[in-house]
Amino acid sequence: MADGGKFLDVPQHVAIIMDGNGRWARRRGMPRLFGHRAGAETVRHIVREAADIGIKYLTLFSFSTENWTRPRDEVDGLMSILSEYLDREVPSLLENGVRLRFIGDLGGLPKKLALGVQRAVEATAGCDRITVVMALNYGGRQEILEAARRLARRSAAGELDPDGITEEVFGKALSSGDYPAPDLLIRPSGEMRISNFLLWGLAYSELWFTDTLWPDFTPALLRQAVDDYRRRDRRYGGPGA
Repeated sequence: MADGGKFLDVPQHVAIIMDGNGRWARRRGMPRLFGHRAGAETVRHIVREAADIGIKYLTLFSFSTENWTRPRDEVDGLMSILSEYLDREVPSLLENGVRLRFIGDLGGLPKKLALGVQRAVEATAGCDRITVVMALNYGGRQEILEAARRLARRSAAGELDPDGITEEVFGKALSSGDYPAPDLLIRPSGEMRISNFLLWGLAYSELWFTDTLWPDFTPALLRQAVDDYRRRDRRYGGPGA
């Protein structure tokens, strides 16, 4: 429990690895895309609940750089589902004060999806109740590598003293550098790994796992994760109680 028996505040930033869509569909004798569509519906409910709880940043692992190795029909279907989600959800996002942002290599996305991303970002730019960051075509190692390259180019051009590259400077060079580090990482589906997600930012995050597959992940489970987080003692490498 937090120091002195007091509860921690609600986490400012929660990150979620949305895992288990394929297994959810397989258990029902359905194709994997059926699970991905169900998972997209879960996103709607969790975003609203996160805003109601008071979470200010919610980062969702939507599509990794490794996901391109999946069967072509599944990848194409996922891109289509993401495009549909963005086109359909903008009015709801505006109604609920949700600002939508993206991290990852957006240049590698299909044109239709890339345009949908741009429209959604522009449409929700004025919202300030919660910021939802979708990690799309994203990989944690790639994010760190690209940040190192950007800083190296600045150093080579004489714009930056290498000795001046602090943790803060490096963190700001990341594509996720505009947002605070996650306080809490949630992973459904029973897997217990971070899968190349937000490697820099998760250094001192609290981790919460559940066997529930993502399409079955409910607002009540989100509240349970937040309540568990609030009972923990975050020491950041310092001495124990």
